[in-house]
Amino acid sequence: MLDYDLHCHSNISDGILTPTALVERAALRGVKMLALTDHDDMHGLDEARSAALQYGMRFINGVEISVTWRKHTLHIVGLNIDPAFPALQAGLEKVRSGRGIRAQKMADELAKIGIGGVFQGALKLASNPNMIGRTHFARYLVEAGYCKDVKSVFNRYLAMGKPGYVPHQWADLSGAISWIKGSGGVVVLAHPGRYMVGRHGMGKQTMHQLLCEFANMGGQALEVVTGSHTAEQYAEFARYAEEFNLLCSCGSDFHGPNESYRDLGRLPDLPLICRPVWELWDKTIAGESGQTFRG
Repeated sequence: MLDYDLHCHSNISDGILTPTALVERAALRGVKMLALTDHDDMHGLDEARSAALQYGMRFINGVEISVTWRKHTLHIVGLNIDPAFPALQAGLEKVRSGRGIRAQKMADELAKIGIGGVFQGALKLASNPNMIGRTHFARYLVEAGYCKDVKSVFNRYLAMGKPGYVPHQWADLSGAISWIKGSGGVVVLAHPGRYMVGRHGMGKQTMHQLLCEFANMGGQALEVVTGSHTAEQYAEFARYAEEFNLLCSCGSDFHGPNESYRDLGRLPDLPLICRPVWELWDKTIAGESGQTFRG
């Protein structure tokens, strides 16, 4: 089992735990290397890094950028980034600026089917009001008794084609890749299996086209082992990584206790054919690369 977790969220975006509490939970579960990858926001990194230092945990600066590619919403993780890089800061600020507008539109759509007060209810559950999103809406609707859990809310109200879903134009793929690479970070396509799920998911041909464009634009890694993937998908995306000469990453995509596919840490090993993404910064530490480790 892997003791590296390179994809998780705090309450700076849509997680439940503070950065400090998140690191504490990871440490208790045996995590040795942790990346905090909040959605479109890096304000939790300093706090998480300080907490990691107390536990002797290796900390990697991360972020997860919301991207629109064709009709699909993708998530691009940046690992070992420099949070002070101006283009990355400016790009994320622009992405965040659209969240409030989308949230109000979602609330308006839900009001049309008789579910009122959702924007105010979701806002109370968002520790960072600039990052209000679908997960906060889902938590409020569970709290208000409309569904039994967050997953049920997404399936009934917030997924594509459902009454509370509102399409939105996020960052473009090439822009997100350039921000991460410009900051010295590693570009990872997060949980690719999720983009193939449901009636509106992409088929294998479209996934192949996405990976081709991703690699050609400078994408460097594929998240192979992640909370929402099955064992069969570990093998499938390991083969894709080999085909497109991509490194492989792993992460729980943890958002909170009893709300995520997996808890922090204790991830299954990467398939044997994978080249781990952390080899990039391990080489840096050993002086074999010109990049700078930012831990």
